[in-house]
Amino acid sequence: MRQSRGNPYAPFRMGIQSYSLRHFGFERALSLTRELGLTLCEAFPMHFPYFAPRDQWGSMQAMVKRSGVQVVAYGVVGFGADEKAARTIFEFAKVMGIEVLTADPEPVSLSYLARLCEEFKIPVAIHNHGPGTRYDKIRDVEQATRGQPDWIGVCIDTGHFLRSGEDPVEAVRRFGKRVHAVHLKDVKGRTQFTLLGKGDLDTRGFLKALKQVGFKGCLALEYEEKPEDPIPDIRQCLQVVQETIKQV
Repeated sequence: MRQSRGNPYAPFRMGIQSYSLRHFGFERALSLTRELGLTLCEAFPMHFPYFAPRDQWGSMQAMVKRSGVQVVAYGVVGFGADEKAARTIFEFAKVMGIEVLTADPEPVSLSYLARLCEEFKIPVAIHNHGPGTRYDKIRDVEQATRGQPDWIGVCIDTGHFLRSGEDPVEAVRRFGKRVHAVHLKDVKGRTQFTLLGKGDLDTRGFLKALKQVGFKGCLALEYEEKPEDPIPDIRQCLQVVQETIKQV
């Protein structure tokens, strides 16, 4: 099913985090994305490197265009004290038509990120990455976004919030219009990544909350398991999304 013809995921823009297809080269990953009936993806940097020589950016852009898949989100990227290095990431994103950067920004970078977001018209979505990381809890992300313009928002990774003992539905409610990106996955017992619908995620409640806050970003499925042969499980996860959407 093509999203442009009777979107079975409406009102959402369904896509995939290309990390789910990390066993494959990016061109093959894009082809598989189309085979899964999707036309949107979030590319992770080792698939689609912003640090590639600039004279290769054109051919990278052409390869994506041929695939029929749009790279609408990108990450997770790091931002540190070096604003010049950060600018390169934004320049790459602008050339590639990327709408949002998912990120793990060091606190020092928050002094300049909003300015770059405004200049390039590309928001940054702070990604939570589970227990022991910089943005483990909802309150950690809230603290980072406090006092920042809406350009600095959130990428809710449902699996990592579950690993941290946090409620992804509550995260949507608390961040509201600052939810710029989503990594949709499920976890059982705070330890085991699993098929969507087989873990502890309140999938219906989460999608309902996204709908209520008017989420317009890429709803990116991210499947961590079976990297050599993830397609059958990814199909099951996408089916769960379709069935759950009918209930919200």
